[in-house]
Amino acid sequence: MRIHQEQFEIATRGRGPVEISGSIRGLLQPLQMSTGLCHLFCRHTSASLTITENADPTVLHDLEGYLERSIPDGDPRYAHSMEGPDDMSAHIRSVLTGSGLTIPFSRGELCLGTWQGVFLWEHRTRRHSRTVVVTFLGT
Repeated sequence: MRIHQEQFEIATRGRGPVEISGSIRGLLQPLQMSTGLCHLFCRHTSASLTITENADPTVLHDLEGYLERSIPDGDPRYAHSMEGPDDMSAHIRSVLTGSGLTIPFSRGELCLGTWQGVFLWEHRTRRHSRTVVVTFLGT
């Protein structure tokens, strides 16, 4: 059994998803591990990780629209607004969508379905640099 861990940075353009599937594959391939698990952890409280459709961009648009309607910025019921009207809504979105993922891999490839992609989801409205820790455990 081998363990390999590293982290990488993702530059976001503001609120919305950034597909990171290719970055993860690029980290796995040179390790020449055949079978195991890939664990991802987002080191932020206002961004998250998710697996969703990567073929039709309207899915991503609809998901963001749902979050906007369900978790509005600047809601007067929020006590926390230290960094602006998108601050607390970003934290709520992150808690609901999650900071970590575990994905199996087999034959050196992530076991994602045909239409699945891995995304870092930025929940703040302005650009950020986000860090994701990747741990591979396998043979």
